Amino acid sequence: MRINWQLRRLNLKIVYYGPALSGKTTNLEQIHLSVDPKRRSDLVSLKTHEDRTLYFDFLQLELGKLAGLTPQIQLYTVPGQAYYEASRRIVLRGADGVVFVADSDVRRMRANLVAWRNMREHLQSFGIDMDKFPVVLQFNKRDLPTAVPAATMSKLLRLNGQPLFNAIAFKGKGVLPTLKAITKSVVGQVQKELA
Repeated sequence: MRINWQLRRLNLKIVYYGPALSGKTTNLEQIHLSVDPKRRSDLVSLKTHEDRTLYFDFLQLELGKLAGLTPQIQLYTVPGQAYYEASRRIVLRGADGVVFVADSDVRRMRANLVAWRNMREHLQSFGIDMDKFPVVLQFNKRDLPTAVPAATMSKLLRLNGQPLFNAIAFKGKGVLPTLKAITKSVVGQVQKELA
C-alpha cells in the first residue's frame, strides 16, 4: 500500500501468481475487456516471441473513495516459467494481495505445487504471515476432461480456508468473482491499517 497524500490516491498492488500457462494473463485480459475504459488503464504486456509473459503484465483499475482517498488497484502477473524465478520474486515484492491461479489439468499438479511453495517462500522472505495476508485461489481450466477435482487440489496445496473460485478464464467464467474477492480482502486489510 502506497498513499500519495497530495493527490489523495491509495495505490494497492495485487499479483496474479501461478505456474506457466495457468491463465494469469488471460485473467487480466478478461478483466480489461469487462471494465469500463474510463475506470482502467491500457493492458501492458511484456511478452516473448512465443507470446509468453517475459516479466509481467499490468492493468490498473480505479475504485470509489475509501477513507477520503481514491484507490487504484494495480494488477500484475508474474512470468510462470521456472527460469524467471527472480522476476517473480521482484514482481511479488510490495504486493497487498495475491491471486494464485492453479491449472486444473492433472498433468500440471506438480507445477501448481512448486509455484505455490515458491510463492509462500517469497512471501515469508518478505516477513509476510500467510495466515493474515489476502490470498485468493482460482482453479482455472475447470472445463478440461482431465481436470482434477477441486477437493483434491485443495488437499494437495494444503489450503487453510483461503477463498477459492473455479474458473474457465478464457470464457471469462470465474474471473470477476475472483477479482472481487481479492479486492474486498485487500480493501478490508487496508481499512484495518488506516483505522
